[in-house]
Amino acid sequence: MALDTETREQLISSVARFVRERLVPIEDQVSQQDKVPDEIVREMADLGLFGLSVPQEYGGLGLSMEEEVLVLFELCQTSPAFRSVIGTNVGIGSQGLVMFGRQAQKEYWLPKIASGEIIASFCLTEPGAGSDAASVRTTAIRKGDVYVVNGTKRFITNAAKAGAFTLMARTNPDNKGAGGISAFFLPSNLKGITVGKGERKMGQQGAHIHDVVFDNCEVPADCLIGEKEGEGFRLAMQVLDRGRIHISAVCTGVADRLVRDSVRYATERQQVGQPISEFQMVQSMLADSKTEALAMRCMVLDTARKRDAGENIAMEASCCKLFASEAVGRIADRNVQIHGGAGYVSDYAAERFYRDVRIFRLYEGTSQIQQMVIARNLIRQAG
Repeated sequence: MALDTETREQLISSVARFVRERLVPIEDQVSQQDKVPDEIVREMADLGLFGLSVPQEYGGLGLSMEEEVLVLFELCQTSPAFRSVIGTNVGIGSQGLVMFGRQAQKEYWLPKIASGEIIASFCLTEPGAGSDAASVRTTAIRKGDVYVVNGTKRFITNAAKAGAFTLMARTNPDNKGAGGISAFFLPSNLKGITVGKGERKMGQQGAHIHDVVFDNCEVPADCLIGEKEGEGFRLAMQVLDRGRIHISAVCTGVADRLVRDSVRYATERQQVGQPISEFQMVQSMLADSKTEALAMRCMVLDTARKRDAGENIAMEASCCKLFASEAVGRIADRNVQIHGGAGYVSDYAAERFYRDVRIFRLYEGTSQIQQMVIARNLIRQAG
């Protein structure tokens, strides 16, 4: 549901002010302490950020994809760790329920997700199944009124704080392909669920990932998303299509920040009696970064609008994810280069952002997976 223009602009300006006044000043603190302060999380909830994509009838803001993208452009002009706090509630953790959940599931869970009362995480990736989502080995075997779940999920964002999981598991072990996978939405406190230790990561300190182990966990049968088994892979792919637009918008927001930081440093830093922004080779890097950032913005907005119009955007979402995640990496690299030696030390944000953006080329499908999706769609269309 689209907001009226005035309300939309008020939301976007509120988020921009929140980023500028509350988040940017504590970026380094969050990185050093590996924790987003609790008061910041509460303020994010007060702004409605946990419920951006939850329909209004369940307490969310019910933003269109375009509106969500515009909010993310502003929210992500700071450390990506802040976005990670709300990311699973807005995206992959909740959208399976929004798209395919039964009415009773929506009524119970979505208001809690929208308010930030609970965090919802997405349990798809496994030690042997990441890019190849159809190779899920975690099993959920029906026994009466429960499914008995066994398996390990890996690198699950926000798992330690999650109050619920969207889980992908194989309900038909005889079907080794996508058709044997079902989706569940279940509370995280069930007996037999163990969350592993937090992983030490290259970047995005303050955002946390963990293994989630299911050991003979009895999941009530009514936790199945939808009316029948075997729909999990289709659900996951639609959730990921949407998630790829979301992550592309995140990359765009970060890119805008990096371009601004590059220009600021180049105009302030003096060499041989003049700002380094006067040097043509520095200007070339600034121009390339701005061009790519603008291209990202245009691609993401166009694809978001097509999704809002009901078009099939599977290929376009992959194009956005591929280009935006690769481009923001190049922009972060140029930002370090423009900063010179200062870009390699932690006195400036350039070093931290260089590490932070590397993950964008991996999650919601690696760059290579996006290339496969794009190429297969082109070949299918040609056929």
